Amino acid sequence: MAQPKYLTKIDQIKQISEEERERLKKITEKFVFRVNEYYLSLINWEDPNDPIKNLVIPNEGELEEYGRWDASDEDTNYVVPGCQHKYETTALLICSEVCGAYCRYCFRKRLFRNDVKEAMIDVNPGLEYIREHPEINNVLLTGGDPLILATKKLRYIIEELRSIPHVKIIRIGSKLPVFNPMRFYEDEELLKLIREYSTADHRIYIMAHVNHPREITEEAKKGFQALHDAGAVIVNQTPVLKGINDHPDDLTELLDKLSWAGVTPYYFFINRPVAGNNDFVLPLKEAYDAVEEAKARTSGLGKRIRLSMSHTSGKIEILAVEDGKAYLKYHQSRDGQYGRFMVLDCPEDASWFDDLPGNEQYWHQPEKKVEDVVSVNDMPDIPQKQNKRARAASR
Repeated sequence: MAQPKYLTKIDQIKQISEEERERLKKITEKFVFRVNEYYLSLINWEDPNDPIKNLVIPNEGELEEYGRWDASDEDTNYVVPGCQHKYETTALLICSEVCGAYCRYCFRKRLFRNDVKEAMIDVNPGLEYIREHPEINNVLLTGGDPLILATKKLRYIIEELRSIPHVKIIRIGSKLPVFNPMRFYEDEELLKLIREYSTADHRIYIMAHVNHPREITEEAKKGFQALHDAGAVIVNQTPVLKGINDHPDDLTELLDKLSWAGVTPYYFFINRPVAGNNDFVLPLKEAYDAVEEAKARTSGLGKRIRLSMSHTSGKIEILAVEDGKAYLKYHQSRDGQYGRFMVLDCPEDASWFDDLPGNEQYWHQPEKKVEDVVSVNDMPDIPQKQNKRARAASR
């Protein structure tokens, strides 16, 4: 299987000027850079505001004072190294710290720091935890991008999960269907693995991350078809991002093209207040209005989408933002508050749950379950360099 060429230094991007590359180097010292030639080919370099470019090429706004490295306090969700258990029936295995390219808005960009070790090559502690907790009926493989792992590694993880009777659903979070769609129609071993373990009773779900309709190329559609034919179910989730997909026209086209390709629109998210994400921030009212206008134009299939915030306390669905009020509901809750309805004042510039006056009455800051997970929010703002040998030894 041919692999796309990966570029990890900004000087390799000859489509931008040498002067701009020099300016961007200070950003890549803090936030890692990686892209592949296939994805670069989707960029219209004549357009300075090209949304595909904005997704993967660093921007100077990343150095502005904003947000936290771990905006949803995922350090409090870990139960063993590499495994999070926030909601009763769902566990996460953080099994990769690499992606096909690095989205500039990524809410887990902390994983790509040289001095952070949340993703685990050895998933056995997490598998054993899941085995010992029968309330867990679905497991999400995430990272990083699990589908960048070798098929042999994926097979081990999936076979182990399928040997646990109470695990009914396996989900795989991935942007590879649009970063490197060729893998899905060229890697017969991967398709064979999915055919074996995505069955009528126990499906494998691909949680795709398609942000913009231009990512749905002929190659991407061919990849979707290969996954469908292998028995996988594909759904899509994306944040609504300023400068990328915040126009209702883009969101409508995305909902339509996903539905036409048999990919279920699943979540629109509010962009998390993560360090470096300032340029992507939209007020809640603007995001809500753009989504509602898009939903009004699309079919009932597209209207299945939910607009939510992945907050420390849970997934908070935005039901409406009208007349200065936000109407919200806990779609999922760390503390068993599922379905709780909330009405809060919504200032014009509010862009996150914490910006809404009175939000603190509905949740409290959780404590860590295990102390040996270091909170990235407590680490130096600039990643500390660590040589590869020392990093490997620490694993």
